[in-house]
Amino acid sequence: MLTNQNYNGFGNKNNITEIISQIDTSESVVIAGKMIKRIMEVAHNQIDDYQIIVPMELLKQSQKIQRTFTLVLSAIASISLFVGGIGIMNIMLAIVSERTKEIGIRRAVGATKNDIIFQFLTESIILTSIGGLAGILLGAVSSKLLSVVAQWQTIITLFSVFLPLLMSVLIGVFFGLYPAYKAAKMEPVFALRHE
Repeated sequence: MLTNQNYNGFGNKNNITEIISQIDTSESVVIAGKMIKRIMEVAHNQIDDYQIIVPMELLKQSQKIQRTFTLVLSAIASISLFVGGIGIMNIMLAIVSERTKEIGIRRAVGATKNDIIFQFLTESIILTSIGGLAGILLGAVSSKLLSVVAQWQTIITLFSVFLPLLMSVLIGVFFGLYPAYKAAKMEPVFALRHE
């Protein structure tokens, strides 16, 4: 299909400014683009004074950039989660160290090792969940602010709320397990003597 053609008074083509080709199947778009490029190279004596735009290639390039962007963001998020998890573990180890006497008393009155593990894991999960909820709230406010200031349409889905909360709980379990296990391993006699 030819569009935007200029004609002289005798009905001859004077200049073609645009050619639009319509291909029947999406699988043939790239092949047709290569064929058209070859035809144009021959017609223009290898002079590159035209531009061929293949929407499928633009889409693929955009998807490739999007994948790279997602990969980089995922790597940054993973590093952030790991560093945050190490921070949670250090906080929980400090809490266990400060509450050694309490652990000894609980063990002395009949608390099992599983009770101690459950207690400190619960505290760790509560700590990370509060952080997760604060992050979700900050993200929601930021997205609404962005939609007002930059006039971008933002949507907050249930998945975008549930996933960070789930990750917060998992970080609490994973990085709180060692401090909880360390607390449960304490001997009651040693814990009660601790100053």
